[in-house]
Amino acid sequence: MLPIRTILYPTDFSDTASSAFELACALARDYSATLIAVHVIPPPHVFAGDGMGIAAPVEDPEEAAGRLATLGTSGHGGRFEYRLLDGDPTEQILKVAGDTSADVIVMGTHGTGGLMRLLMGSIAESVMRKAPCPVLTVRGQFHRPLGPAAARVAQQAASV
Repeated sequence: MLPIRTILYPTDFSDTASSAFELACALARDYSATLIAVHVIPPPHVFAGDGMGIAAPVEDPEEAAGRLATLGTSGHGGRFEYRLLDGDPTEQILKVAGDTSADVIVMGTHGTGGLMRLLMGSIAESVMRKAPCPVLTVRGQFHRPLGPAAARVAQQAASV
């Protein structure tokens, strides 16, 4: 059986990411693992249309840090750390996964949609292709609390 000591949870604070957080917390509880949340603030993008550039809104780092810190008080009951980083989300997530020797990454499959997804690609897909450990992706929301059975399913998926 694959030991799970460190779980990396990348978040963009979307509803899908919140569902992934529920699974990450269940795994952290069941395996007494450290849960590390990471949020990456990407560089500002400029979208050009008709020769005029429009800057995408820039995220407030203080607000993001507050949201990350709040995750630690969510009651998952184990060791919790968080990282707030700037840069390319895929690169930063992979760097943290390597630096922390993450045993598994648990993340939502989509938070960015529409034009941003078309221009940036799917971060989850890119992480899955390049990650040094198993990646569990979550799509949609859970309608019930997760317990040990969810951990067994996640464990089996991670060992594939």
